[in-house]
Amino acid sequence: MLTLNINGQEHRIDAAPDMPLLWVIRDLVGLKGTKFGCGIAQCGSCTVLLNGVAQRACALPVSAAVGQEVTTIEGLDDKVGQAVKAAWEEIAVPQCGYCQSGQIMTATGLLTTKPNPTDKEIADMMSGNICRCCTYHRINKAVRLAADKLA
Repeated sequence: MLTLNINGQEHRIDAAPDMPLLWVIRDLVGLKGTKFGCGIAQCGSCTVLLNGVAQRACALPVSAAVGQEVTTIEGLDDKVGQAVKAAWEEIAVPQCGYCQSGQIMTATGLLTTKPNPTDKEIADMMSGNICRCCTYHRINKAVRLAADKLA
């Protein structure tokens, strides 16, 4: 049995230590907001925060999350997360929406660790998340808006 702190709640999980955190979150805990995209940590759809830092849950063994604070899109309620979600709505970022939880989690991780990023830093950080609808311009604009509102 492993004990995980997910969104501020303790969960006792019966899983192999090498099981990807993504499958624990989705299948064992039942939180479906974190998406499966590629399974090789290349698309960003599975991004969660581990102690406030964006991590790809599809390639992270659950054992690496033991003793850490895991935040999924469902638990994103701090000041930075609220600002990012509000900016996403204001800019009307999503089209299909599939990648958006990963995009929002990556943006929140960026603004948590670097509250006033440059436009290049935003573009660099967000470039690791694939949006098949190509809403990259709106994504970057929303991250800038959230940063400006937090400043």
